[in-house]
Amino acid sequence: MKAVRFHSHGGPEVLKYEDAPDPSPSADEALVRVKACALNHLDIWARNGLPNVIIPLPHISGSDIAGVVERVPAEEKEFAAGDEVIVNPGIGCGRCDRCLSGKDDQCRDYTIIGYGVDGGYAELVKVRRTHLIRKPEQMSFEEAASFPLVFETAYHMLVTKARVTPRDTVLILGANSGVGSAAVEVAKLFGAKVIATAGDQEKAERARALGADEVIEHYSQDVLTETRRITGKRGVDVVIEHVGRSTWQGSVKALAKGGRLVTCGATTGAEVTTDLRFVYNKELTIYGSFMAGMGELLEVVDLFKAGRLKTVVDSVYPLVEASAAQSRMESSRHFGKIVLKV
Repeated sequence: MKAVRFHSHGGPEVLKYEDAPDPSPSADEALVRVKACALNHLDIWARNGLPNVIIPLPHISGSDIAGVVERVPAEEKEFAAGDEVIVNPGIGCGRCDRCLSGKDDQCRDYTIIGYGVDGGYAELVKVRRTHLIRKPEQMSFEEAASFPLVFETAYHMLVTKARVTPRDTVLILGANSGVGSAAVEVAKLFGAKVIATAGDQEKAERARALGADEVIEHYSQDVLTETRRITGKRGVDVVIEHVGRSTWQGSVKALAKGGRLVTCGATTGAEVTTDLRFVYNKELTIYGSFMAGMGELLEVVDLFKAGRLKTVVDSVYPLVEASAAQSRMESSRHFGKIVLKV
């Protein structure tokens, strides 16, 4: 098969479009012919290399996959060759108490397709048969690939962790990102008032089109000052944080009394400083959030089927141009998901 792999860590230039061995599914795995695969920042981190994280080399990235079933194990009853599917990107052991209670994202052996194992920057991918989800019929493959990881992450952050309500005001950082744009939609679906941040006027308008009530242009405006102005100095009830070092202190200070900060990433750095006086004086809660359980992803799929959520596709590149696609993501020129068409 053709695939995009990297044999060593580095910049986009290490990505090579080349021949690779076809996957060999085990007894409980299905083989999927990839039609589209969306990018995530996880792809960049894996390519660059992370301290104390071993990425198997050569490696095929790509966690958000939509395609057609090539073959399934004999015992599979729900899916057959030719079925159009999306793939649950999170892999737990399936046996521990966390997995069996629906919290597979907390499994000690949890990994992500395209990170711990080869993913969708390829013509074929093997996945557990239990990780196949029927693709919503109304969606193209590119649209279907653009929502699983970011929307399950946003849903887990806002609904499961923060328990967002119509009484809440939510500050969402980086509405141009996959998680950020998804979070705007999920927060509005549950009735919250949304303040989003965006890098320029064009991205700000797109955030408003998704439902954001207020948008702060973070390169020309101070996010904390504007948040206080918009809320009458009260602060927000929830902050959706995935930026890290450059925004962390402002995110904590932007919270109202009893506020909740939910973080799922650290694109500008993981080491932050927190003034604990803000935490205990204002009785704040800080949640860590990582992916979501399979049940939550199925809830998200149902919301898409019902037309209550919509995908945000920024651009589509052919697989051979994966390095250009990753460069677009790294430069933050995108709004929504960048997708590879296979």
